[in-house]
Amino acid sequence: MALKEKLQQDLNSAKKAHEDLKRVVLSSLLSAIHNKEIEKRTAQKVAEAAELTDEEIIKVIQSEIKKRKEAVELYEKGSRLELAKKEKDEMNILLQYVPEQISEEELRKVIKETIQETGAKEIKDMGKVISGVMAKVKGAASGSEVSRIVKEELTR
Repeated sequence: MALKEKLQQDLNSAKKAHEDLKRVVLSSLLSAIHNKEIEKRTAQKVAEAAELTDEEIIKVIQSEIKKRKEAVELYEKGSRLELAKKEKDEMNILLQYVPEQISEEELRKVIKETIQETGAKEIKDMGKVISGVMAKVKGAASGSEVSRIVKEELTR
C-alpha cells in the first residue's frame, strides 16, 4: 500500500475513533502533501495531477517533524510546557510514518564508506558525500545530522 493511501486510511480511522489530535495532524499532513503535489505540477508545467512518490512524501513528513522540533525548543525556552507537550505529541504521531532513524554509529559507518567510495578528501567534496549518503539511508537520517557528521569526518 502506498504511503499516501495509508495516511488517508489512518485519517479515516482517527475520525471514526474520535482521536482529535491524530485527525488534526494527519489532516494537516495530507494538506502539506497536496500542496507539494501542486508545487510539483507547477514546476513541471503539466495540467494533470502530479503524484508524489513515497520518498517525496517521507521528505514532507520529515519537514513537518522538523517544524515540530523547532516549536518544542521555542516553547520550552518560553516556559510554555503545555504547548511544547502538544507539539511533542504531534511529532510522535508523525514519527510513525517515517523509516526508523539509524543510530549515529551506523550513520558514521555509512559516511566513512561513502567517503572512501567517492575519494573525498576535503570540505569541498562534502556535496558528493552527502548526496551519496542520503541515497543510501533513504530518509533514515536527517540531512542536518548527515551534514554535521560528514563535516566532522572530512576535517579530521
